[in-house]
Amino acid sequence: MNICIIGIGLIGGSLAIDLKKNGFASWIIGVDNNPKHANEALQLGLVDEILPIEDALQNVNLVIIAVPVNQVARMLPRILDQVDHRTFITDMGSTKSNICNIANAHPKRQNFVASHPIAGTENNGPGAAFSGLFKDKMTIICEKEKSNNLALKLVEKMYQGLEMRTIYMEPEAHDQHLAYVSHLSHVSSFTLGLTVLDIEKTRENIFNLAGSGFASTVRLAHSSPDMWAPIFNQNADHLSEALGAYISHLQNFKNLIDNHEEKKLNLLMKRANGIGAVLQGSEE
Repeated sequence: MNICIIGIGLIGGSLAIDLKKNGFASWIIGVDNNPKHANEALQLGLVDEILPIEDALQNVNLVIIAVPVNQVARMLPRILDQVDHRTFITDMGSTKSNICNIANAHPKRQNFVASHPIAGTENNGPGAAFSGLFKDKMTIICEKEKSNNLALKLVEKMYQGLEMRTIYMEPEAHDQHLAYVSHLSHVSSFTLGLTVLDIEKTRENIFNLAGSGFASTVRLAHSSPDMWAPIFNQNADHLSEALGAYISHLQNFKNLIDNHEEKKLNLLMKRANGIGAVLQGSEE
């Protein structure tokens, strides 16, 4: 099967590695508007060739769009315009409502499968790609009833080959849930990084005193702003709601600390410990 991957970074590159390894793809065409990334992807063997998007869309069975969500929204109509009825398209975007609305306005909507594999790291670029990124993770497909049955089956087969679990959601529900379980954690990490940078004016103190807890909490602050700013923008309403709830809890913590309410802090943290059981349940 010939496939085209648009965006050969962490997600696109990792897809390329495993889709070639498991035999899903026999030939992979890469598209990337960053010439350095395109050349690196070719040198690393992530793709078989690099082509301009107009050429890359010819004679492929599947087009995978693995670029920031603002770029997905901009290029999806153009891609749908150019492909024929035998070529199917899916995206990897972390927001779905805006992308689905754009797809729904196109006469070739049935060629498109809106999806979101929940996998990634804080690293980016072709050099960050690795085999196994998607294994045992979950992927979400939205509005499956609007996709051609052959397109849906092909994308489902792709995710099965990556050893992912697939669930189906409506775009609005997807965006609301992701605001809490993914997007909010990134805002929190970025904010913690900014807070410490503002308070600790000397870099030496940060490196000397930062422990593993700080490192793990702030890890997501290394994530690409070019990817996350569009996500925050497209999911602004749900993320604002999540931030409001988060700020309320932060203020409650601050009030208890200010008033030396140790017992109440203890009870609050014990309640928060319950998130462990929730996460274990989600992994079963």
